[in-house]
Amino acid sequence: MSTLSTLRTPQPGTNRALRRRRIRQNWGRPWLYIPLAGALLLMIAPFLWMLSGSFKPEADIRRVPPVLIPTAPTTANYGELFSTLDFTSMFANSVIVALAVTAGNLIFCSMLGYALAKLEFRGQRAVFLLVMGTLMIPGLVTFVPLYVLVANMHLTGSLLGLILPFLATPFGVFLMRQFISTLPDELIDAARVDGCRELAIFAKIILPLTKPALATLGIITFLGSWNNFLWPLVVAQNESQYTLPVGLALASSGQSFTRFGILLAGAMVVLLPVMIVFLLFQRQFVAGIATTGLK
Repeated sequence: MSTLSTLRTPQPGTNRALRRRRIRQNWGRPWLYIPLAGALLLMIAPFLWMLSGSFKPEADIRRVPPVLIPTAPTTANYGELFSTLDFTSMFANSVIVALAVTAGNLIFCSMLGYALAKLEFRGQRAVFLLVMGTLMIPGLVTFVPLYVLVANMHLTGSLLGLILPFLATPFGVFLMRQFISTLPDELIDAARVDGCRELAIFAKIILPLTKPALATLGIITFLGSWNNFLWPLVVAQNESQYTLPVGLALASSGQSFTRFGILLAGAMVVLLPVMIVFLLFQRQFVAGIATTGLK
């Protein structure tokens, strides 16, 4: 027994040797790290330029050749941004619209995804093919018919007109359907034998098991709704319904030129909530991307 336990228990010296060997192997492959570092630099360069430009005076931004570090750092761009915009109202509109659209997608897309994955009904395959077909249609093709529909419902000039058309999306339905398809049918059958109804099965069994997919869908939906520009620009009739991207675009447009300092400062303000949401749900997002679409 003592010999077996000795063989099974890893020795501290062995672990350290293995760790050193892995480090030497990893650092012995510069051909792998050099392109990865270059790709990382290319990816973060626009964000660094945006952050630096938000603290530059307008002359530095338009300077040729360009400079990354401001010669005279200033917070005037942020001060002018907050004084020019009704920032509180626009920020509240963006939060309300993004949270409402995200909550709607999490509820309705998961419901339809569960029905398409685990329930049998007449026309199930046709509904799924219809969902897949709508994924192939560009959003701009449906823009005008969607606006006409919203206008006929007298929802233009209201936050409801910004929310209602996007409460469920084909991508969200497909994502949830693919994830729920990987869940074992035995759990649902056991719940039905115990007398649990479908709504209770969905709420107590399906939703807790789909947290990675829900986090993925929530982040993608929140990001798309938060950055949406064209639809709020067309549907919102006055400044009281403007979201941050629309207000930022209007505030940074001068009579003869674009005020890039205010534009970059506003881009940083718009980016912060998205970064916070992603950092909070990063683990679930990665898990959802890794496990969705296995079937």
